[in-house]
Amino acid sequence: MYIKKILWAIALIGLVVAAYFAFYVYSAMFNPNTAFNNEEAYITVASGSTYQDVREQLEPLLIDIDKFDALAEQKKYTTNLKAGRFVIKKGMSNNDIINSIRSNNIPIRISFNNQESLEKLAGRVSKQIEADSIAVLNAMTDSLFLEKSGFSEATALGMYIPNSYEFFWNTTGEEFRDRMLKEYNRFWNDRRNAKAKALGYSRDQVMALASIVYEESKQASEQPRIAGVYINRLRLGMPLQADPTLKFAAYKLPKYKNTIIKRVLNVHKEIDSPYNTYKYAGLPPGLIAMPDISAIDAVLNYEKHKYLYFAADAHRLGYHKFAKTLAQHNVNAREYQRYLSSQGINR
Repeated sequence: MYIKKILWAIALIGLVVAAYFAFYVYSAMFNPNTAFNNEEAYITVASGSTYQDVREQLEPLLIDIDKFDALAEQKKYTTNLKAGRFVIKKGMSNNDIINSIRSNNIPIRISFNNQESLEKLAGRVSKQIEADSIAVLNAMTDSLFLEKSGFSEATALGMYIPNSYEFFWNTTGEEFRDRMLKEYNRFWNDRRNAKAKALGYSRDQVMALASIVYEESKQASEQPRIAGVYINRLRLGMPLQADPTLKFAAYKLPKYKNTIIKRVLNVHKEIDSPYNTYKYAGLPPGLIAMPDISAIDAVLNYEKHKYLYFAADAHRLGYHKFAKTLAQHNVNAREYQRYLSSQGINR
């Protein structure tokens, strides 16, 4: 009888222990364990991260980090981390959190425009993905890639069409570059290729001209007319005489480093550079900046007219006055020069 009581006691204790263990496992797995008030929180797991790295991000987000540790160990997450950006939703259990950060890498939207160089583009992109600016720039300027893809250092910026794109946060520099080449080829569809061919220009030449048009005017409504002026000049063998190309050439010189040229002067026209379109006829060897899609399409759909000149409009800043004759252009140009002088802009 005494032995039976002992056995019953042992059994009862076992049941209590089992029940407590079951409750602990259940609460560790399925009870809500988030400590934040927002609907969602995000963590980023870098390539090569340790569990401790992830834990440091999770600890302020969770009510009970110890229970999370226990389940993470049991589910072998501690030794099987995945890189990426992951969401934790308010009210999630540890089990839900582990499932999310193990397999639900969330895409992010990367956007860029108005970048003046590959270096600045790499800096912009690196702020949005895991790869740093050096890794992105090295991928962009890799000589074997450029040769295989038909680009040079002068034309490579044209491969990056400004827009918004979906990527995973843990994208490498090479993956970003390769994806952008696919997007570039998708952008240059049959319709755009046919229009470039009808103009007699290559893709690179269209992009170079579009970069000048874009630097001349950010007004999409005006860009086709400006493109028409430059195409008229090219067909007549006239020099482009595009002020933005002079600024581009000047900024390559130590003398103009960390300066802003607000007024193009005769001294700038003497700079010996293939980008000086006052000195050298035809298109420059590459882009002077990243053009918007509006400027690219403005070249491909340029306005047909007889204008050969344009000058900034002093009465409608951001717009231009167009002229068919040099005499009329000189009137327009002097008006704008007087405006610059009145504003104290001398260089």
